[in-house]
Order: sequence, then C-alpha cells, then structure tokens
Amino acid sequence: MKLVKSWRWFGEKDPVQLSWLKEQGIEEVVTALHHIPNGEIWPVEEIQKVKNKIEKAGLKWTVVESLPVTEAIKTASELRERHIQNYKISLKNLAACGIKTVVYNFMPVIDWIRTDLNYQIPGKGESMLFDYPTFTAFDVFILKRPEAEKDYSEEQMKVAKKVFNNMSEEDAEKLAHNIIVVTQGFIDGTVDASIEDYKNAFLALLKTYENIDDHQLRENLSCFINKVIPVAEEVGINLAIHPDDPPFPVLGLPRIFSTIKDLIWLEKTNPSKRNGIAFCVGSFSARKDNDLEQMAQKFAHRIHFAHLRNTEVLDDGSFYESGHIEGRINMQALVKILQTEMQKRHQLGLRDFRIPMRPDHGIKTGEDYKIQTNPGYPVYGRLKGLREIESLENL
Repeated sequence: MKLVKSWRWFGEKDPVQLSWLKEQGIEEVVTALHHIPNGEIWPVEEIQKVKNKIEKAGLKWTVVESLPVTEAIKTASELRERHIQNYKISLKNLAACGIKTVVYNFMPVIDWIRTDLNYQIPGKGESMLFDYPTFTAFDVFILKRPEAEKDYSEEQMKVAKKVFNNMSEEDAEKLAHNIIVVTQGFIDGTVDASIEDYKNAFLALLKTYENIDDHQLRENLSCFINKVIPVAEEVGINLAIHPDDPPFPVLGLPRIFSTIKDLIWLEKTNPSKRNGIAFCVGSFSARKDNDLEQMAQKFAHRIHFAHLRNTEVLDDGSFYESGHIEGRINMQALVKILQTEMQKRHQLGLRDFRIPMRPDHGIKTGEDYKIQTNPGYPVYGRLKGLREIESLENL
C-alpha cells in the first residue's frame, strides 16, 4: 500500500511549476495562504482560488502546511481569544473547500534553526547543518541574549568563544541574519526582514517568554487544542502538530513537543483522533534519545501527515541533514509502520486511509544550483528523495 505522494509548494513565487509536479507523479500539493497575515481569517474565496489553480494542473490539495498559531495564542496575550476564534473560522472555511488536514506548530518565536544553509557533505552535495558550537557563539557573543551563558557548560563556552574569535564581522552578521530572518521569512517569520535592527527585535520577542516555562506553554497549547478540536470534529478536519526543530531547548525558550513523553501528553490532553501529529522524521531524529520506530509504532493512529528525511547526529549534539534514506534512522522500518497503519485504516473502512507524505528538505546537487529555491527545498534533491522513499514501499 502506497503513501500519498505530496510536495511542498510555496505558491506563485515557487520556481516549480504545478504542471511539472504532475509530470513527476506527484498526487497532491501541500501549501498555505502565505499572503494572509498570521491571526487573520482565511476567506473561502482565497482558499478556493489556490485550490482551483492546483486542481487545474490535475493535482489535489488536501493538506495545509501551515495554518499558523500566533504568538498571542502561544503566550496567552490579550489577542488570544480573537485569534483562536479566527482560527476556528479558518478551519471551517478550509473544510468547506475540501481540505482534510491542517498542520501547525507550537514553537515559540522561531520555527527551525540551522547554522549553515550550505553545508557540503563530501561526495553528495549541499545540505544544512546545526552546529552546536556555532549556535552557542551566535546566542552568547553575537545575539548577546541576557544570561545566555548560563545555558551552556564551561567546555561549550570555551569552544564557542574559539569559534566566535575565528569569525569575521561579515561572517557573524550573515549567521545572525540566516538564523533570524532567512530561514523564517519565507514561511511565517516573526521578525520583519525590512527591520534594520533585527537582532534587537528578535531579543524583544524572546523576552515575551521570560515568565513562560514548559508547564505554562503546555497549558497554553492545551487551551488552544481543547478550543479548536471540537470545531475539527464538527467539520471533519484533522489537526497535525509538527515537532520542535531542533527537538531540544534553544535560546532559553520552552520546548514542549520533542519526545515520546510529549506525544503521550498530547493524547492525554485531548483523546480525539482529530488531535494528531505531523510526524517529521527529520525533526524527531535530531535528538539521539528519540526512538523513532517506537514513537511511530505507538502513535501511528495519530499520524495524519509524514515528513520523511534523515539526519546524522554528532557527539556534541550537532546534526546535519543526510538525505532521505541514508542516516541514523531506519527509513525502511518507518515506511513499513506507516504502510501497516494504512492497511488497518483500510480494514476499518476509513475512506481516507492513505497517509500523505512529502520528501522533506533534500540535498542540493547538479541542476539544483541553477534554480533559486527556499533554504532546504532543492527541486531535484527532493525528487531524488521521493524516488528513494518510493523504492522502500516496494520492499
């Protein structure tokens, strides 16, 4: 039984043509209304406009990635109730247009972090790297987050200081700009790229979490889930939370969706099957103590969407994206778990028993260097990954 072959598409500005995706055997497009400000309602007219364009190319749109959860909801600030109400209306509008699954995350301030967007894997091509010493140098010596040094050991500080001392001013500025602006801006960045003093703007956002720990953030997530799941039940839409990336504490921020304990908490918080997971192998696998086969097996019934890519984790906690099937994770075993879950759903008579999957990120190689794409989203690197994953389905 085959997973649904889907592809992350960034709309009109994406260099990939929908007709090309159809030619490559892609079944569904995963996208969002990037032009709608976070917290505002997604109108039926705007949703349908994108859906019509996708369907005209012979493709389907059933997964939204993502309908953003605002910082007001995450911090329980004064706009929370308005934004949750707008979220409910957007869910209803999406369901009315035939959308089946909505991905979201609950990561404070920053969605994902890499220190090198052009990391060369010898003999393979260009990938992305999270280098712990470099990130520590950014946090302590470039961003100068107050009391950041308390989050690192004496040895980590020593190594980070050496890394920082070897940077030029230009290197330091590029690192900060990549982390705060470049990796965030093409999705749902919290810092406007036009702001000149973007580092201080970022520090101000971090400060909003100074009195919010893991417990409080979980309470805020619980509030959100328990208010929107009844709507999801009513209109027949699945919600799928994306894990933290990376799946460990950064920048003094709380991190609450990184481990199997967090998956257990999610299920206990609201047992509805609509309260599900976007199972991102790449994000979960960047933490050595995560057993992904165990996590996928135990919570397969809650997996509404899958991101398939692999990583290699180094001794100091650094990690790089190693491709789709090569890396520390047994991708064949995970594909088998997903196939078994689809068979169970089919036997139960569920109409939408196939799980959508997309080849997440990819290694840039060959023709990809001629195409301007968003960080981590090479065209041919992802296509290669898709073909590799397809080969696992036949084993």
